[in-house]
Amino acid sequence: MKQYVYFLSICLLLTVTVSAQMTTRVVADHLFIPWEMVYAPDNHIWFTQKNGYICRLEPSGGAIDTLYHEVNTSVIKEGGLLGMVLHPDFPNTPYIYIAYNYDKSGSYTERIQRLTYSSGMLGNPFVLLDNINGAKYHNGCRLAIVDNHLFITTGDATTGSVAQDNTAINGKILRINLDGTIPADNPIPSSPIWSKGHRNAQGLIYANGFLYSSEHGPDTDDEFNIIQKGRNYGWPNVEGYCNLPAEITFCNDSNVVEPLHAWTPTIAVSSIAYYNHPMFPDLQGSILMNTLKDKQLYELELNNTHDKVSNIKIISQVTGHRLRAICVDPDGRIYVSTSDSKASGDSALTDQIIEIYDPSYSHVGQVLKEKGQTVAVYPNPARNEINIYANISKGNDEHEYMLTSTSGQVVSKGELQSGNNTINLGNLDSGVYWVEVIRQGTRVFGTKFSKL
Repeated sequence: MKQYVYFLSICLLLTVTVSAQMTTRVVADHLFIPWEMVYAPDNHIWFTQKNGYICRLEPSGGAIDTLYHEVNTSVIKEGGLLGMVLHPDFPNTPYIYIAYNYDKSGSYTERIQRLTYSSGMLGNPFVLLDNINGAKYHNGCRLAIVDNHLFITTGDATTGSVAQDNTAINGKILRINLDGTIPADNPIPSSPIWSKGHRNAQGLIYANGFLYSSEHGPDTDDEFNIIQKGRNYGWPNVEGYCNLPAEITFCNDSNVVEPLHAWTPTIAVSSIAYYNHPMFPDLQGSILMNTLKDKQLYELELNNTHDKVSNIKIISQVTGHRLRAICVDPDGRIYVSTSDSKASGDSALTDQIIEIYDPSYSHVGQVLKEKGQTVAVYPNPARNEINIYANISKGNDEHEYMLTSTSGQVVSKGELQSGNNTINLGNLDSGVYWVEVIRQGTRVFGTKFSKL
């Protein structure tokens, strides 16, 4: 065991906890392991349950509709209906992508599937990728879409050696086109493999131009990584850092990337989200990370270049539950799901979706209204440019605009002038974005628009 890594982890865990007027509220209860949550453009939380159900939650009132049941889902220990992601231009492009385990003639198998949303329901299943080996443990399987490519984490399905095998798709992070074909610029021709040497990555998020991932270690070395094209992340030859003689040799020979941080003893890291919203200023620019064994929500503070972890804090308002999924709404509210139900689903369903919010946070539209000032954003949807018309009295206050993606990534910002401000959108992908107006560091207006 790597004793000095253990001591480093303990020191970091003793840092002060975040305490910025956070309040928690149970939004939904009596659920079965909500494995993934996505805050959708319809202002609902879309979530999977491990027994094959995809549901939609209206967070303010708690109403839940069932959108789809994947009847082929087979729940065995950690397996079942797992990851989900919506198309970046949803609902204009009405596709969602899911990962689930099923019984294929007696072989436990994982599949990536696309569904189509129409008339309030999901249907028309289309298989994108199949024949990923499944097991009771180490199935992955978190999804993310970056630049119109689908990234998929696959576990080693308890056979560690496959993680180094370029002919196997287990123990990898995969990259495919949104129609299931293989991108021509993948590192291995005609292969979906993007990176290898992964044990069981269950967190995946794109922000700041980086693809971040959290990954389960064995008894030591849970990891937080930046995923790079064609690189090796070491498993099973390396656990965490390259700091033992055999590991150093393998790392030098095999182009291994060390984690940004590793935890020993393990805390069972799960899903991650990037936070960059004004509701909780202390969290801005950080990664939020759920844990299962440790039953805590962590803040991983990033450095100015977003490629190192500068500090780690525990968000103490949520504790005592195994925490599985996480998402953030456009106003900065954080939602986490618990994973306390028995994995087989044959006992009481006790899982919850919990909202973390600041009750003193003013709605973004009220501040300008109180001062008799207005902001208009048009056209919506937009194509090559968007106009921000601001009827503002600047005085000594500086105003700026900021365009962000739904994940909170800043894609454009600048000084806001009184009158019309035209912003070029030519370099942005199609999808949903937010316009925010900021006065003296405080967000005072926000609205969303679609980029065609």
